[in-house]
Amino acid sequence: MDQLKAQLIKHIDEAHAMEQNVLRMLDEMISTTDDPGILDALEHHKLQTQNHADRMAQRLEAHDTAPSTVKQFGGVLGALAKLPLDFVRGEKAGRNARDAYATEHLEIASYELLRRIAQKAGDEETAEVVQEIIAEEQAMAKIIEEHWDTFAELSLREEGITV
Repeated sequence: MDQLKAQLIKHIDEAHAMEQNVLRMLDEMISTTDDPGILDALEHHKLQTQNHADRMAQRLEAHDTAPSTVKQFGGVLGALAKLPLDFVRGEKAGRNARDAYATEHLEIASYELLRRIAQKAGDEETAEVVQEIIAEEQAMAKIIEEHWDTFAELSLREEGITV
């Protein structure tokens, strides 16, 4: 059981670090988004994402541990390494949407795994919290799906192309 609990804690900690990275990604997307509807969705999801991070920190506390600063620091380094590329790449709207869509699905997959590990460890509270988070991540992925035409138009406009 100790090994199972250790795995559960590891996955909760990874989910917390993942949400910290997503917060940084959302900040970048918000700063480069002009479309009011998309901006509203991103700002709403940023609030949800902060809540997800807080909830994962609470689940770690419930297991008498704290978020790993090493994992968070690794995420910060990764984000900083990506910044120069972000500044020079064009088509921010489309590429940001693509990255966000992939990230939402990575989050969903990570939380599906965490939910199952929590259930096997008998931690129903974590499993319930994670199920709620999965629903919010799926909703955000759906919002992105519903706006692919907008992202395509914004990307083309950024490149000076009108269709």
